[in-house]
Amino acid sequence: MKFLMFSATSRVLFYHVLCLVLVTSVVSNNPARAASPQAEFSRQGMVASRSGWASQVGADILAKGGNAVDAAVAVGFALAVTYPSAGNLGGGGFMVIRLADGRLITNDHREKAPLAADKDMYLDAEGEIVEGLSTRSHLAVGVPGTVAGLLDVLAAYGTLPRAQVIQPAIDLAQRGIILDRDLAQQFQRRLKDFAAYASSMAVFSRDGQAWRQGERFKQPDLAATLKRIKKYGKAGFYGGKTADLLVAEMTANGGLITHEDLLAYESKWRKPVTGTYRGHTIVSMPPPSSGGVLLVQMLNMLETLDLGTMGYGSAASIHAMVEAQRRAYADRAEYLGDPDFYPVPVARLISKTYAAQRYADFDPQRAGVSSVVKPGKIPLESMETTHASVMDAAGNAVAYTSTLNLSYGSKIVAGGTGFLLNNEMDDFSSKENVPNFYGLLGRRANAIEPGKRMLSSMTPTIVLKGDQPLLVTGSPGGSTIITTTLQIILNVIDHGMTLNDAVASPRFHHQWQPDRIVHETYAFSPDTRAVLHRMGHQQLFTIPAFLGRGIGDANSVLRTKEGIFGMSDPRNAGRAVGVPVTP
Repeated sequence: MKFLMFSATSRVLFYHVLCLVLVTSVVSNNPARAASPQAEFSRQGMVASRSGWASQVGADILAKGGNAVDAAVAVGFALAVTYPSAGNLGGGGFMVIRLADGRLITNDHREKAPLAADKDMYLDAEGEIVEGLSTRSHLAVGVPGTVAGLLDVLAAYGTLPRAQVIQPAIDLAQRGIILDRDLAQQFQRRLKDFAAYASSMAVFSRDGQAWRQGERFKQPDLAATLKRIKKYGKAGFYGGKTADLLVAEMTANGGLITHEDLLAYESKWRKPVTGTYRGHTIVSMPPPSSGGVLLVQMLNMLETLDLGTMGYGSAASIHAMVEAQRRAYADRAEYLGDPDFYPVPVARLISKTYAAQRYADFDPQRAGVSSVVKPGKIPLESMETTHASVMDAAGNAVAYTSTLNLSYGSKIVAGGTGFLLNNEMDDFSSKENVPNFYGLLGRRANAIEPGKRMLSSMTPTIVLKGDQPLLVTGSPGGSTIITTTLQIILNVIDHGMTLNDAVASPRFHHQWQPDRIVHETYAFSPDTRAVLHRMGHQQLFTIPAFLGRGIGDANSVLRTKEGIFGMSDPRNAGRAVGVPVTP
């Protein structure tokens, strides 16, 4: 039976017991290892990302005198070449920056709904959602923001010229990369998805046959697109030949994006979401990402408890975290959306007073019930995604998360451009209280409107200790992004873990609806599961060990007295690369 033929309810259930865990590719059959792999170390700077090629590009930029912003932008363009399932030119993302002088900055380059979009565009004559229209069609594509965001950030806070920062990505696309097992298997698995689109098969197959490990994968069309960006800047993407090719793809296939949409796109500088947790400052992304708000809200709830004394992996600490997640995700459904279109009550949601009210009914002995837990009372005021963390020796730090939404986005390459198109329109609420692909509910705050940015879960985050960057982290994983980021922070601050243990330790996730806990194979001991059952947590879904996959891909960087450590999540085939000591 084809996945798209499932009912919405069946689709969400299937997703949470299987597809939720297929957010990244596999390199290990054991996502939680008894002995964590060692983190990389450098005193000069560090880059951790899902792609070893991209991490090397970023480290080289640092070694040549660039700062963390230069490196992050170079990594962003390189990921479009070396990790095409999520790295992109045709998608969007968020960047959180801490400059060496202490300034905190965020850039929102989330995709936008085309001007011709409307709130009922995915509904049939009976008002029911047409399955697949918001994920597997040209109507699924939002106006891309990645190129505008990366170039705006570079112009404002980088130190190197655009040509120098983009050239490594051009070289990778033009000369090609030798396919490792990870990418070759990704292309093989997606071959049937690409088969519907000749332009996609031209890139992701070799004359209709699957690419194989060890072959050289060149992307001449993508190299040409990158050259136009290098030469003309944003005008080389949102105007000129690239724009003409993208609009032609839309016009020929019933898509909505026009030249007007492209020329009107702008990235936005937004005020970071900040909070405090046990003497640390949390700096994260504001709406239209829900990540920063929910992260700070959950930390505020958990700060009232002594998680360290409870112990990592104990039923008591897991129960406390699940109940914080339950309440925060209920608020997400009601209040979070694009602040340019809806009055999101950020200040109230991240206040410690509100967290105390939300958590006042927490019962340390008994699970809550999601059908009873409602959003708090407030007066109105990817699956496939990828995350990179960068820190330089001067104290600049960048957390960058970018996405096409689902793995390889819409699976559609815009003919002649070499880049994949996103399917981010599915992140809107196509119909009130009907779950999207990730099972997330939404209401009026996230309804489709022309020019609006869809709600996201991306949570690029920087943790400060004193006034210095301590931790840079974030993750892909759709609705699990926020809880993955939460657990990394708790592992470091409450449980005193090294970076390698903080990233490698097994994870779990709860998102209010559906009312279940999804967890990695070794996250809960048999005794812990039994205690959680007695508390009332009846639906515990273990990620099957044979899948060899886990929740999230938290490529992270940690500064200590010794220097800077970088950790690529051992669940996947990324790499952390440190800047070598210069003689």
